[in-house]
Amino acid sequence: MARQRLSFLQIWNMCFGFFGIQIGFGLQNANTSRIFQTLGVDVNHLAILWIAAPATGLLVQPIIGHLSDKTWGRLGRRRPYFFWGAILTTLALFVMPNSPALWVAAGALWLMDASINITMEPFRAFVGDNLPDEQRATGYAMQSFFIGLGAVLASALPWMLTNWFHVANTAPAGQIPDAVRIAFYAGGAGLLLAVMWTVFTTKEYSPEQLARFEIAEHEALGFGPHEEPEPSVNAYVALGVGGVLSGLALALVVWGARLEKELYVLAGLLLVFGVAGVAGARFKRLGRTDNGFSEVLSDAFRMPKTMRQLAVVQFFSWFGLFAMWIYTTPAVAAVHFHAVDASSKTYNEGADWVGVLFAVYNGVAALAALVIPLMVRATNRRVSHAICLGLGALGLLSFQLIRQPGLLWIGMIGVGFAWSSILSAPYSILAGALPARKMGVYMGIFNFFIVIPQLLAATVLGLLLKAFFGGQAIWALVLGAAAFAIAAAATFVVRDTDTQARSSAVKAA
Repeated sequence: MARQRLSFLQIWNMCFGFFGIQIGFGLQNANTSRIFQTLGVDVNHLAILWIAAPATGLLVQPIIGHLSDKTWGRLGRRRPYFFWGAILTTLALFVMPNSPALWVAAGALWLMDASINITMEPFRAFVGDNLPDEQRATGYAMQSFFIGLGAVLASALPWMLTNWFHVANTAPAGQIPDAVRIAFYAGGAGLLLAVMWTVFTTKEYSPEQLARFEIAEHEALGFGPHEEPEPSVNAYVALGVGGVLSGLALALVVWGARLEKELYVLAGLLLVFGVAGVAGARFKRLGRTDNGFSEVLSDAFRMPKTMRQLAVVQFFSWFGLFAMWIYTTPAVAAVHFHAVDASSKTYNEGADWVGVLFAVYNGVAALAALVIPLMVRATNRRVSHAICLGLGALGLLSFQLIRQPGLLWIGMIGVGFAWSSILSAPYSILAGALPARKMGVYMGIFNFFIVIPQLLAATVLGLLLKAFFGGQAIWALVLGAAAFAIAAAATFVVRDTDTQARSSAVKAA
């Protein structure tokens, strides 16, 4: 028994929904800072407003993954989450550009990010469920291709509406320009249609079939996913005590030294982990571990070795990405267009140009998705990923070196390769190291290493810029380049079943 190889059209249909998801994600990334600044937020306070969304992701992702592992109904295992997540995301896209006040925009961002998370991570597990290991690199690359196309459209939509259809890209102070509002409406409709295409044109294997496939594949390879033993009560206690004490200590330091209030978020995050550890110890002592909370917490402790190694790569990769998404608009507007007033025509020209630049790197990502499988065949998944991350580091660094706005697209080539690989390589490596019955929950837990760097970027970057770089947003992109370089180096430590399989095949020959 083994998973059947899928045709090109089947993989296309299976991944097409990501085209829609990325339309929503791309509109969010390229325009959220612009909307916040239009509603009166200072550039040094932008990052803190991004916190609610990723904080929700920490909760939503593992829960959705855990539930999707245990779901089986008329729409299958993962597709119900695509369905409802797409509807909620579309509603958030319609609300956000009509926000009359900052709190409404922040709430819409929270809803949008949570809804995208409901849709996105089951999609990751969906590819791992349906494809044999030899096709997973192709499947995740196809996702990257659609992500690139969707993000190109989303990033360029305001610019296209302004320059091709003469829709206004400026508005009175405190109001969102028409070009941004219409882009969000069109993006919401596109997202819903694309996700529904995947929902109604694809099928899924049952949990029983997946269990049989896993046994057969492990027998063929001679090895398989290795799960750590169940965590002890002492392990939970250590997490609980360490988290609570660390959180309280950080909160006291922030209060006593009168540091930036954003750091309270990190203190709160440590406290949440601590409380989770205490609750886990309590359930363990009482023998009540057959509930969703205990199962997810136990799975987090028992992450496979490959997943722990990839966590380091993901952490620094996504820290670099969030530095770019949060600060590219104010950086380019200030340094390359010499504008800091969010209501000025020059600032909005700079913001529109950032949308074009984001479209460039996403377009490159779509093309890179066709090239990366060839790089993997020539080397392996780890080497290919490290090369792409290195190109991304050079791309972000170029914003400090290139001062002509019209040439900034050059750096976006490197960022595009990095983005495409970040969206495919880690998941392709991870899927082969996970037990099929827990593919969803582990993909959800893996999202921690996307959300935690986002929270860190949102709380610390503004403080660093203010303390060491005179509040200049351009330096956030330099820090992002450094994070990409660290992620590239960490990739070589990752244990990959693809590399092991090739080594075993060579020895057998």
